Amino acid sequence: MKFFHSFYKIIFIFFCILFLSNHIFADDIYPLEDNFDISEILNDIETIETDSQISQLPTINSRAYVVIDRKSNTVLIGKNENQRKKMASTTKIMTALIVIENANLSDTVEISKKAANTGGSRLGLKTGDKITVLDLLYGLMMRSGNDAAVALAEYVAGSISNFADIMNNKAKELNLSNTHFVTPHGLDEDEHYTTAYELALLSNYAMNNEVFAKIVGTKNYTITLNGYPKTLINTNELLGVLNGVYGIKTGFTNGANRCLVTCCKRGEMDIICVVLGADTKKFRTTDSIKLIEYSFNSFTYVDVKELIHNYFEIWKEENENNFVILKGKSHYLDLNYEALPYDKIPIRSDLVHKLKVSIQYTSILDSPIYKGTSIGTLILELEDTTIYSGNIYVTSDIEKKNILDYLQYFYINFSEIFNSICYI
Repeated sequence: MKFFHSFYKIIFIFFCILFLSNHIFADDIYPLEDNFDISEILNDIETIETDSQISQLPTINSRAYVVIDRKSNTVLIGKNENQRKKMASTTKIMTALIVIENANLSDTVEISKKAANTGGSRLGLKTGDKITVLDLLYGLMMRSGNDAAVALAEYVAGSISNFADIMNNKAKELNLSNTHFVTPHGLDEDEHYTTAYELALLSNYAMNNEVFAKIVGTKNYTITLNGYPKTLINTNELLGVLNGVYGIKTGFTNGANRCLVTCCKRGEMDIICVVLGADTKKFRTTDSIKLIEYSFNSFTYVDVKELIHNYFEIWKEENENNFVILKGKSHYLDLNYEALPYDKIPIRSDLVHKLKVSIQYTSILDSPIYKGTSIGTLILELEDTTIYSGNIYVTSDIEKKNILDYLQYFYINFSEIFNSICYI
């Protein structure tokens, strides 16, 4: 009897450990061995900067990563950036965005039992607690509260599934074709995924929202829960520590491993760095610093708007008499090209001289030609990669000749034609 009692006790302990390993260590709650002193890494920043040479990419542990330029969404550096990955609590970037765009932030929310019982990282909400939407957002993004995520989802949409529908509709609106949401918190689900690149695009969009940017850029904040103050500290280990970092979100689940999205601005260069699937929090932090330092050390802004404009004006002057407009009343084409969505883009410093502008066009055209008709394409390339492609178009109509035009021509040129015939 004593043997069976001990046996069942061992089985019970085993399942408890199994349960805890799957659920307690989820979302921004890390195993004890994952804790580290960030000063160890910061002390090595000078070494990292020195090692971030243009010709050699940094060694990165994370399974997928990307750095994009915020002004143009240009990818500076990436690995597996288009592969679908679990993203843990970085999910809450979309959650917060949906809430901010659809809710009254001053409203008070009463916490449901479902929200209060949500596992993983928590704000510490209990059934019946009362808290404003804005304070829930701070708890969502700074403390990475899964309970706050569920409470907000229920407040906005009535249920998690309805809220996920709103999230997915927003993803479609932003053309995030490899992103799909199931939950507002990011706990592991097979159909809950994104890519490093699309997460960077989403983050860039979200950071344009002033309320969102303020929340994720806050290091310490005091919320009010049931009328009492509660101080929060941001889980983002780089915020307020690494030069230029001003957001945005951490994440961790067993399926996603360690994730981090970081905004960093130095001078005129403004970037977003995403790392997904790092083995430890220390790797996540080191990877992010390496990628950020490499980007700022290796890339420079190039005024591509001026480069393209100068090339186009020279080309237009050299080719204005080369167009043949069949049966057209005019043979002069007034041309322009589609404006770039940005003025400058970051180019790796050692590759700037390899930027190439070219124009492909059709020189023989049928009339009539209408304003806006495309007659060619202007292309900006870097080492056979197209950076920009835009239409060259006609800015005014050119009518087709009719019988009266031909008679008028014959009348005006009759004497010359008659003399030519007589001479023959």
